[in-house]
Amino acid sequence: MKRPFARRGRTPGTLSPADQAAVDAFRALLTAVRDPQPWTPGSGGDIALRVGPFVERAQTRPGDDHGPDQIAVALVHPDTGHAAAYLHGHQLRYTERGWLHCETSAILGAWQPGYAPLTHAAANLPLPDDLGMKRAHYGVHVEARQADGTGRTLLRLGPYFQTWVASHDADHLNTELAGRAATVLPGFTVTAKDALFDVSNHESYTDPYLTDVAALLADALAAG
Repeated sequence: MKRPFARRGRTPGTLSPADQAAVDAFRALLTAVRDPQPWTPGSGGDIALRVGPFVERAQTRPGDDHGPDQIAVALVHPDTGHAAAYLHGHQLRYTERGWLHCETSAILGAWQPGYAPLTHAAANLPLPDDLGMKRAHYGVHVEARQADGTGRTLLRLGPYFQTWVASHDADHLNTELAGRAATVLPGFTVTAKDALFDVSNHESYTDPYLTDVAALLADALAAG
């Protein structure tokens, strides 16, 4: 005699808390994709942007000087604000990327939690080496070079978040160097130039803001 198949489990129509959470997350995802919340430059708040086939959460940096088509952003873990987010974000390389230049055409809109399943973090994947965005940190390096090309870096200033400020300080330092040529390191050509800010070596930099960079240069030359 055949017995009818009896389905074990919950009463039809009821969901476990885990299943209900999955359904809610899916509904939030659909809402975020179908109805993105508008975002405009200068409005503040985190944003959602495309990074390859993924969507990531990012924080904006006010004051970037590349116009309305490009802003500075920092990618952050989708659960930013929770204690475990920093550790997981560090493991997946979120915390080491620094500020990046982002085309505003890649921005989907204001960040919504519904985007979280589309992130690298949700897939437990590290951020790739190539994010399609250049770093938005800038620095100024004062370098002493001999005729054979050997030498050393005397001073690193940064980070700068606006290219024109870095260029202004580099020009100012080169003017200072030209004016005190007789006291600059003998046998060396000393110049200041724009450079990318090395986030992994940030401890070697001196913050240039609210600081007399000419005085920093004098100290660096004295330490020679």
